[in-house]
Amino acid sequence: MIVVTRLNGTRFAVNPDLIERIHESPDTHLVTLDGAAYVVLESLAEVVELIADYRAYVLSKARDFPAVTGYPLSLVPPSDPADDRRRPAPEPPRK
Repeated sequence: MIVVTRLNGTRFAVNPDLIERIHESPDTHLVTLDGAAYVVLESLAEVVELIADYRAYVLSKARDFPAVTGYPLSLVPPSDPADDRRRPAPEPPRK
């Protein structure tokens, strides 16, 4: 969540993944995917920086998780044939 300030000075948190667009005219408007609009004191550049900092924070926290043994999550099969021997053979398709 990022914390932004309304025009009346109250602060609130918004999930940056739900922000569809941000525009200045001259006030900064945050528009979410569900159509909710918020007018905030921060500039467009400040909001973008808050979002970038939030995403960097999430990535740094993910790096702190302990290493998991076993098969890594991947959409690409391993290129090492030795890895294929440890994997169970796929089941044949059902008819």
